Amino acid sequence: MRWQDFLGLSLRALTAHRLRSFLTLLGIGVGIAAVILLTSIGEGLHQFVLKEFGQFGTNVISVTPGRQGARGGPPGLPSTARELTLADAEALARVPWVRKVSGSVSGNAEVRARGRVRRTMVLGVGADMQEVYSMRVRVGRFLPPDDPASARAFVVLGAKLKQELFGAASPLGERLEIGGERYRVIGIMEEKGQFLGVDLDDTAYIPVGRALGLYNRDGLMEINLTYDETVAADKVAAAVRKALAARHGREDFTLITQADMLATLSNILGILTAAVGALGGISLLVGGVGIVTIMTIAVTERTNEIGLLVALGARRRTILLLFLGEAVALAAIGGVLGLAAGAGVAQLAGLLVPALPVATPWRFVLAAEALALAIGLAAGVLPARRAARMNAVEALRAE
Repeated sequence: MRWQDFLGLSLRALTAHRLRSFLTLLGIGVGIAAVILLTSIGEGLHQFVLKEFGQFGTNVISVTPGRQGARGGPPGLPSTARELTLADAEALARVPWVRKVSGSVSGNAEVRARGRVRRTMVLGVGADMQEVYSMRVRVGRFLPPDDPASARAFVVLGAKLKQELFGAASPLGERLEIGGERYRVIGIMEEKGQFLGVDLDDTAYIPVGRALGLYNRDGLMEINLTYDETVAADKVAAAVRKALAARHGREDFTLITQADMLATLSNILGILTAAVGALGGISLLVGGVGIVTIMTIAVTERTNEIGLLVALGARRRTILLLFLGEAVALAAIGGVLGLAAGAGVAQLAGLLVPALPVATPWRFVLAAEALALAIGLAAGVLPARRAARMNAVEALRAE
């Protein structure tokens, strides 16, 4: 049988029962659309989070107190991990290839100015924080490099916090209260947006030495540093680990490079995206069951046609391929329609909800269409084999 005849028979069989074929296409199409829509949202979130991380630079190393994964003692006993200190931060600044270092302490506190009160994040940082995290001052200047033990009471405001406290007026030189202490405003940061749920624009930045007193802490919560981009992160991390371990007498801290964080985050988000796509794939299985049902009914209804084809000399392989072709055609057409619908809805959702990051990954598009074809092929095997095994005489007798 020529391929033109083969194609013609398959298409005539599909168009002979338009409603049935349409419902089968719809089952596959909805499944594919669900996969594309969900993976588009997942991939959009993936790219958004990685971009948010990347805007702070990729040559950053973070050090936190306590050994990651280490087991502590019984609950209630004090930790044996040594706290990170301002002296540790100063020592790390002398490590080879390290450019800038900033210790940090964070928490929430009341900020009062001009009769207005706002409880927000107050971040104690070093003078090099803006360079470590690639942040810029829009107006004024950042915190000066004072001695942490006697740092002047200066504060730099995030763009949103400035607007909430001072409106359109310039706050430079104005005084405000943080935790009962008076600070002078010396700068306004450029808008940075949110980072992992933290609104950096609704933040006040004060000297880390004063933040330790504000939160009644003896040690830093974190030390962040940036290093020469021409040097491998592992090499710098080893030098930092060696220097800090020498000061503490052991490695009782956790060191994480920005590259490690990005790689781990990318893997987690990739798994989540695949899992979300798999949820949408459940509806594809339902569509596959629909194809099995429809093709089984088609074989029963076309028993006479099958007997006639065999009587006219059609090989059983030809009949097998004929019914398999119908099943695959249903899945392929339904897949294409589902791809168009899923991508269209995803883009429409991105337009209607600008805050929702959407990105349609082509690898998932191709995988979804291939999956639709595979489901069509698998779903058509049993009905097609049943048709190919029919006895010609018995098939012609059937009514």
